[in-house]
Amino acid sequence: MLELQAISKRFPGVKALDEVSLDFQAGEIHALVGENGAGKSTLIKVVTGIYQPDAGQIFYDGAEIAFRNYRESLDRGIGIVNQEIQVIAEASVAENIMLDKLDGFSRWGRIDWRRLNAKAEEAMAMVGLEVAADTPIRGLSSAQKQLVQIARALSAKVRVLLLDEPTSSITEHEAAKLFAVLRQLKTQGVAIVFVSHKFDEVYEISDRVSVLRDGQLVGSKTLADLPREELVEMMIGRAAVVESYGVLPADRNEEVLRVEKLAGRGQLHGASFSLYAGEILGFYGLVGAGRTELARLVVGAERVERGVVYIRGEAVRINSVADSLYRHNMGYITENRKEEGLLLDSPVKTNLGITIWQRIASRFSRRIDDRAETAAAKALLSALDIRSTGLGQVVEQLSGGNQQKVSIGKWLAAGCDILIIDEPTVGVDIGAKAQIHRLIWDLAAKEGKAIILISSDMPEIIGLAGRILVFKDQQIVHEIAGIQKRALRYDEVSREIGQHLN
Repeated sequence: MLELQAISKRFPGVKALDEVSLDFQAGEIHALVGENGAGKSTLIKVVTGIYQPDAGQIFYDGAEIAFRNYRESLDRGIGIVNQEIQVIAEASVAENIMLDKLDGFSRWGRIDWRRLNAKAEEAMAMVGLEVAADTPIRGLSSAQKQLVQIARALSAKVRVLLLDEPTSSITEHEAAKLFAVLRQLKTQGVAIVFVSHKFDEVYEISDRVSVLRDGQLVGSKTLADLPREELVEMMIGRAAVVESYGVLPADRNEEVLRVEKLAGRGQLHGASFSLYAGEILGFYGLVGAGRTELARLVVGAERVERGVVYIRGEAVRINSVADSLYRHNMGYITENRKEEGLLLDSPVKTNLGITIWQRIASRFSRRIDDRAETAAAKALLSALDIRSTGLGQVVEQLSGGNQQKVSIGKWLAAGCDILIIDEPTVGVDIGAKAQIHRLIWDLAAKEGKAIILISSDMPEIIGLAGRILVFKDQQIVHEIAGIQKRALRYDEVSREIGQHLN
């Protein structure tokens, strides 16, 4: 149905695609994998007319095509679900889902809202988005916004569907619903291109896989005949080594954070927990279960209606994220890097150094010490393997995975004693994910940092957390302790989590 021949695309300082030739068949789910910066997102944007190729040809149903913009590709039945959240915050869920189809619900200049909302609800049901269609999207979580994007693409009844990290912000439960929809679309002859860093998902849903590395096609294989080890080696150019982290030496005598019956307006039903020095405490639950809501209450990003937060035994009132950082040495890595985590039009150095400006500014002139900021940023650039043209590159020009590393890096620079990390490896490739996991582990194990890890990636949270709090319906419903000491802990813990989510 769709064929690419020798597609090339260059940006300043980098060749994003180098003579890539691929074909995508009707009724097939074709996975596209590769490390950050390998060219996956660029390829999708070339196919949909968002980028124009520098060289090569694209054939659709046997005829050569050249889309000038995304509107043209959508009109021809090619839709995309972007990795980055792209919604209109002031509009409703239904308006966002039906945004490119509003003219079909208009008569004499007026929108038939009842019919539009009903149509949007059909797409919402497909992805399991359980909110009212007229709900303003601003108040939704990042995971819910991602489901809105997926619903928008599915509502277009496309013939080619390109999904760029569609499960990056949703849990296994929501992903399972999405996969059921994709399998149904496959039986209807839709060609599906599935970009993901999650190998479990790639093997579960895909028929074929193509691997990109440094802008070039390494090869295409049928997944049924491809061992995982070989796929990893195709991606990174070497054999992967799986590390065992061991058991964290958390100090249960040193409580650094305690939350008692915390609740916000319409959020949480009085949540209580403790966090200890050198501990990684996991928050797990379905979208809207209360994980992120609790984190935002703790760091002052949302208003607390009742309950108390204690830092090292002292009751505190935290009014903002800045208050959390500068008064209590507690950092928050948001799940929503685009809207909250990064200064997209600023350089890498600015983003990495922003949390230490207060520390490195002159007492008298308040001028930032450029040498100190540069040194700190360079160290993080190397430690996190952030792939950029240098500290001066604008963050918006980086791949999604490298943007995520910058978002994490700025809080590592701050040296917080307490760190709340929300979805740290969203859109991050297998090599970068291992680096981030090691960084998180070392912060707890070697530096005694107290860490709350919020993740929809079950292997990630089970592999890193010593305890897991399970969230459901805006409350903590279960605690699983001693995870790292259990034999075959993944199977045991995943079953126990599942029992309390049902």
